[in-house]
Amino acid sequence: MLRKIRLTLAILFFTLITLLFLDFTGTMHAWFGWMAKIQFLPAALALNMGVIVLLIALTLVFGRVYCSVICPLGVFQDIISWISGRRKKKKYRFFWSPAKSWLRYSILALFVLALIAGIGSLVALLAPYSSYGRIAGNLFAPVYRWGNNLLAYFAERVDSYAFYETDVWMKSLPTFIIAALTFIIIGMLAWRNGRTYCNTICPVGTVLGFFSRFSLLRPVLDAEKCKHCSLCSRRCKAACIDYKNHRIDYSRCVACMDCIETCKHDALHLLWRWKRTDRQAASGKPMQAVSPEQIDTARRSFLSGTLALAVTSALNAQEKKVDGGLAAIEDKQAPKRATPIVPPGAWSARDFARHCTACQLCVSACPNNVLRPSSGLTSLMQPEMSYERGYCRPECTRCSEFCPAGAIRPITVSEKSSTRIGHAVWIKQNCIPLTDGVDCGNCARHCPSGAILMIPSDDSNPDSVKIPVINAERCIGCGACENLCPSRPFSAIYVEGHTMHSVM
Repeated sequence: MLRKIRLTLAILFFTLITLLFLDFTGTMHAWFGWMAKIQFLPAALALNMGVIVLLIALTLVFGRVYCSVICPLGVFQDIISWISGRRKKKKYRFFWSPAKSWLRYSILALFVLALIAGIGSLVALLAPYSSYGRIAGNLFAPVYRWGNNLLAYFAERVDSYAFYETDVWMKSLPTFIIAALTFIIIGMLAWRNGRTYCNTICPVGTVLGFFSRFSLLRPVLDAEKCKHCSLCSRRCKAACIDYKNHRIDYSRCVACMDCIETCKHDALHLLWRWKRTDRQAASGKPMQAVSPEQIDTARRSFLSGTLALAVTSALNAQEKKVDGGLAAIEDKQAPKRATPIVPPGAWSARDFARHCTACQLCVSACPNNVLRPSSGLTSLMQPEMSYERGYCRPECTRCSEFCPAGAIRPITVSEKSSTRIGHAVWIKQNCIPLTDGVDCGNCARHCPSGAILMIPSDDSNPDSVKIPVINAERCIGCGACENLCPSRPFSAIYVEGHTMHSVM
């Protein structure tokens, strides 16, 4: 029963967290975005002490149930290990191995130093939740969207609007390669040895392993009843049961309960820490664990998700793929920005880099295709803004609502509309009124803050073609001008980021 409860909760958490990275309508985020905020590292970086205390208390009572239930990367390893066991037809294929404490604590020390030094790329590589987020966002999401587009194709043929087509594109080649390598390495380790990654590399597992040494409720091996059959040890994917000496390494045990189900001699029971094994053996009644409550803290209703779906569908329907002469429109190319643009809600580029774990949930949640992983060495895999496929709409605050690490803090629509994250820069040689001699004014018409004014290009001739003039004090850096500029492949106006955000 305990194992069934654990499996049910693990599958539920894993499925819903995966859907957070796959869903592009915002519906899942509105209901289950809290699941990302109870992950250990994001909660620690966001200084969410309530969640941290809850997870540590959970570990002190039940052991590392976080790793076997809440952490998506841990459950992902269990799934691969289960598939491997089914394929090899070997139910008992693991074995006891001593803990590699020197490796575990060395990686933890390196991880802490990287956090202190602000080396976000290294932190992102080692963080378990972020690693799985990149796998889901870069490898699983394209397959999910292709499936959606296939359904949209057939729905369109029967005049149904239940589905709509969405773009599938590679947001960052380096991030895709890192996600693929992470998938292969963790997959191979799980395929061969189960929880090797959790118990030798994962820094969160090492921290929780320290607390789980003192857990109150734990599996205990009764030496008097044990027949040295080794089934429990060969079933333990954490390789933490030394059946010969009747010992369990609780720092590596993830409380999966597989060993209790496997034991055929009633030698393994779940006991409170202060209970004597012989008393338990005499009674023959194992203790029952209490599963942690799931508290629904969803902040939005289903209606908000439906509204987001309708708005996004309308925006996609209005997207133009050809010009008036039915010639294909050339794709925009990103300009070389001296300063990257970070989202509103990040106080500064430095603060954003220190808190971001590069889980890329904000990238998956962005409905305007503005956020994408950085390819820069110092900010590798962390999101940055670029306006080739859309612009940061003043009414959208989705990324700030779903960031679990506090890198993008919650911001209201009014606050966002008055926050300067960058400023527009005009490129004279790309401007269509000067290159083609025709009127344009697209940038001025679509600027939501009224920061662009069209003036005659020739001061002595009021009837000359008009060119844009930018009021930097009013510009908020939303990128509407850059995105909607008809100049190709480079816009005649682009946005330079600000290292420190300011308020108008």
